[in-house]
Amino acid sequence: MADTATTASAAAASAANASADAPPFQLGKPRFQQTSFYGRFRHFLDIIDPRTLFVTERRLREAVQLLEDYKHGTLRPGVTNEQLWSAQKIKQAILHPDTNEKIFMPFRMSGYIPFGTPIVVGLLLPNQTLASTVFWQWLNQSHNACVNYANRNATKPSPASKFIQGYLGAVISAVSIAVGLNVLVQKANKFTPATRLLVQRFVPFPAVASANICNVVLMRYGELEEGIDVLDGDGNLVGSSKIAARHALLETALTRVVLPMPILVLPPIVMSMLEKTALLQARPRLLLPVQSLVCLAAFGLALPLAISLFPQMSEIETSQLEPEIAQATSSRTVVYNKGL
Repeated sequence: MADTATTASAAAASAANASADAPPFQLGKPRFQQTSFYGRFRHFLDIIDPRTLFVTERRLREAVQLLEDYKHGTLRPGVTNEQLWSAQKIKQAILHPDTNEKIFMPFRMSGYIPFGTPIVVGLLLPNQTLASTVFWQWLNQSHNACVNYANRNATKPSPASKFIQGYLGAVISAVSIAVGLNVLVQKANKFTPATRLLVQRFVPFPAVASANICNVVLMRYGELEEGIDVLDGDGNLVGSSKIAARHALLETALTRVVLPMPILVLPPIVMSMLEKTALLQARPRLLLPVQSLVCLAAFGLALPLAISLFPQMSEIETSQLEPEIAQATSSRTVVYNKGL
């Protein structure tokens, strides 16, 4: 009887451990299903996990080697699915999927929130001067340009002139829109000082959203001219498609419009309410730290939501692509890296 109870307990424990275990590992595939928004959301939470910024060079090499061992069937006994998923998470967070080169820390998606939050705080500072408006818009678009370039689709070489062209276009558009809107607000005589200050706080959003589109299109225009690589279900190169490139840029541009919405719209609303509280009225020095925390929370919410709109490795039917692509494969669909 005791033996039966012990066996039942062991079986229950084994079943519990199995259910709590990670899903079976698939090399190069996301841990979570990419067909649903929730699956993509959980996937990108891994991609933007700031803890990966502190991964050492040794740990990165170990992770890459573990995946190579798995690929070649030389994996040592005892390695769990969780360890393999963790190794792939580290590799994907640090190395570019097309070049396998390390992405500079401030320009990784995992560094976007820690390095971007101070810029957002600067963009939303009240009573901006012309010089401060220009400075923060320039700094924001400089950071965005570097993030776009670092996380681009790199299956085709892109000259430095394209990067410079996109960068200058984004900076000029952002600064022009922000300064123009600020001037219009200042000249609006119907606004009370309080209303004018509130409206000014929302100026960064249209400036940043417009510039983000300009930034993505100009910096990745070469993809529209030359196309991007599309792969079949086994990861084999099928060809280069300009139509897939258009889809990739459209998806990325939409993401970059959605991204600043919560970041640049929610904090002004929240801060306009918090500033009326007795605590902040009695201690105005707390305004900047509180605004920084609000911006950090908004950024942390917005980034995974925005980049989860579309899977990074997007799928498209061959019938929608160029005839030569459809003829080059028997697969009904192909995939491409849209970038981030």
